[in-house]
Amino acid sequence: MKTCFTLTTLFVTFCLLSGSHTAGIAADAPIKIGATISKEGPYKEPSLMIQKAYQLWAHEVNQQGGLLGRQVKLVLYDDKSQKARAKSLYRQLIDEDQVDLVLSPYGTPLTLTASEVSEQHELLMLACAASGEVIWERDFQYIFGVYALANRYFIGLLDMMARQGIDSVSLVYNKGSPFNVDVAAGSKKWARRFMISVAHEKPYQDGEKELAAIVSELKAAEAGQIIVSAYPPDCYRILDLMRQLDYHPRVLGMTIAPVHPDFAKNAGPMADRVFGPSQWEPNERIPFPGTREFVNAFNRFSGKIPSYHAGSAYAACQLMADAVRYTGSLDNRKLRNYIAALDTVTVIGRFKVDPAGRQIGHNPIIIQWQQDKKEIVWPYKMQTAPALF
Repeated sequence: MKTCFTLTTLFVTFCLLSGSHTAGIAADAPIKIGATISKEGPYKEPSLMIQKAYQLWAHEVNQQGGLLGRQVKLVLYDDKSQKARAKSLYRQLIDEDQVDLVLSPYGTPLTLTASEVSEQHELLMLACAASGEVIWERDFQYIFGVYALANRYFIGLLDMMARQGIDSVSLVYNKGSPFNVDVAAGSKKWARRFMISVAHEKPYQDGEKELAAIVSELKAAEAGQIIVSAYPPDCYRILDLMRQLDYHPRVLGMTIAPVHPDFAKNAGPMADRVFGPSQWEPNERIPFPGTREFVNAFNRFSGKIPSYHAGSAYAACQLMADAVRYTGSLDNRKLRNYIAALDTVTVIGRFKVDPAGRQIGHNPIIIQWQQDKKEIVWPYKMQTAPALF
């Protein structure tokens, strides 16, 4: 296996070729697949998982002879978690690098802007790391979701709370992100269905400036159950503020941060009993085909245990490869039609989309950290441990 790296301040191009220079290179030019990743900013932690999953998939495909008899070449740029930069870089990938296929960036905000470019060029995009409803409200034809939608993230936690006789919850969310707004709106809707009232609703714009006052106010009000929808830096900020105030709600649910393998190390004792929604977990209780093989391969390749961000990115790559093999082409219209009609099971679960491209086959699960170990607590049939309140 020979690996080439070309690095600049703007991008990283990964070339993964099998065999020697003379024998391993396919007769035709490689298939170029472009995407952006976030090496800086609030999306850095989950985006690293996505980057490693993309690289693992390309490595495996090239070892198996590539796609359509051609090697795969990933062209990955650093968007620095910036929307305008992501949009510009997808234009560069398509107009200048002339990639054959595209993969998605991390997060709803960046996927919104990147998909504007891919849609304009009629290129298939499997949104492997975005679940904001607004993405599928634009009548686009070439973008399809892999995640369960954000408004369903905390159904499991609210179900368990209702079974515990808990009748109120407080919501804290970053109103500057469509994803976080959708999570909060969905939590409010499902709370009411479970006859749980929303005691406090605390939207904020700037975590560094506003969260200290919000956490202090919630403690003074003795808010016992809190759902936080924010990106990891703000989740860790909230946990540190709670530690400083010796504030320990009975129930604390948070998006994104708790699913990462390093959450307990990063959050310290405050990680214990924190709940989080997950799209998938690297656990043998997850019954999907290829899950165990993917977990082992990812661990060998990256030295890390994959989060659901890695699993979803890998699944998106597999779906795209299946479309290429089935159609026998790189015609994105044919690939798009194949994905639109698909009903299958990936390493993270069922994949099926509605006519707008929303993911309707996949459902989220709920994890909880218990004594430095991440456990699946909902749905009950996948439970590795009962939830602790």
